[in-house]
Amino acid sequence: MKSQKEKAAEFARLHERGCFVIPNPWDRGSARLLAGLGFRALTTTSAGYARSLGVSDYRTGREQVLAHVRDLADATDLPLAADLENGFGDRPEDCAETIRLGAEAGLVGGSIEDVRGDDLSFYPVAEAAERIRAAAEAARALPFKFMLVARCENYLRGKPDMTDTIARLQAYQDAGADVLYAPGVSTAEEIGTICRNVDRPVNVVGGLGKTPLSVCELADLGVRRISHGSLLHSAAMTAFVNAAQDESFGWVADLVGGSQLDQWMKEGAG
Repeated sequence: MKSQKEKAAEFARLHERGCFVIPNPWDRGSARLLAGLGFRALTTTSAGYARSLGVSDYRTGREQVLAHVRDLADATDLPLAADLENGFGDRPEDCAETIRLGAEAGLVGGSIEDVRGDDLSFYPVAEAAERIRAAAEAARALPFKFMLVARCENYLRGKPDMTDTIARLQAYQDAGADVLYAPGVSTAEEIGTICRNVDRPVNVVGGLGKTPLSVCELADLGVRRISHGSLLHSAAMTAFVNAAQDESFGWVADLVGGSQLDQWMKEGAG
């Protein structure tokens, strides 16, 4: 297995080479499948993981998320980042501690949101930037490069304000974030505007909008990193629900064989 320092260096280099896709597994098996399919890095999904436990998003807590991180970090030889929600606390010190604990659990990257964990209300931009600054200082104190992602939740939380989104992302950039992320943006105009107005790699969720943009189209707009969020988990659960309710069993003919799944998992384990 590669060392954490080696994984961190590999992960940082991915952000320098153009655009790459970083999918979101929700358990050990899905992580190994994605590794076996040839992806070069993974990142967790808070919503997908929570739903795999039978609860809704934001209902797991830091200790359970860290246990999940340790499990996934051990499952493959790929660099692992994580959705660390809002840092599991309102104080800047909470964000810093979450970064330190995440690194101890095996992470080489992670994101911090700018909304509170209880009611999902927004932190004022100065307060949100201080939280990112504390997280960045904790990341820089680690013995390897930790890619800190700062998330502006405007578009995901029903506040499609591009001016405020740009201002927040710029503040988070100045506070030390390595990657910037505004989940929920979907049009070429929105994504291009963000990429032109910040000086850090931009992450987007692929597949959103009435006419989803391809990897090549997103790369042409300046995007460096494309994640799936909880969409892969939703896709799996959609197929599960549809199959469970289909009494014709027509879906069986299109299944990927168990031996093929086993092979991918074996390859993904390294």
